[in-house]
Amino acid sequence: QVQPVESGGGLVQAGGSLRLSCQSSGFMFRLSVMGWYRQAPGKQRELVAIPTSGASTNYADDVKGRFTISRDDAKNTVYLQMNSLKPEDTAIYYCLQRFGSRDYWGQGTQVTVSS
Repeated sequence: QVQPVESGGGLVQAGGSLRLSCQSSGFMFRLSVMGWYRQAPGKQRELVAIPTSGASTNYADDVKGRFTISRDDAKNTVYLQMNSLKPEDTAIYYCLQRFGSRDYWGQGTQVTVSS
């Protein structure tokens, strides 16, 4: 069973930083596309960052220049470094593991940014 597990969320003041982690299982990780989404209260889940074909990454417009996605295959972990956080970044952040045609979601981690 593939189950990504997020961690690293919490409460931070505006302007601060957090680093989210998402760890998943075994050999599938290295063959998976790993991305981050978020869902704010009363809103639909939206893309934050996900690699595209080649070496490019698709970032949501409002996080460009502030958030960075990276991965460490040796640790089966993908990270989301979030800098210059704003209150509007408050949401539950979800890790997506895409293996072939299958998508696997983590349970989410809450990020709250106070003004």
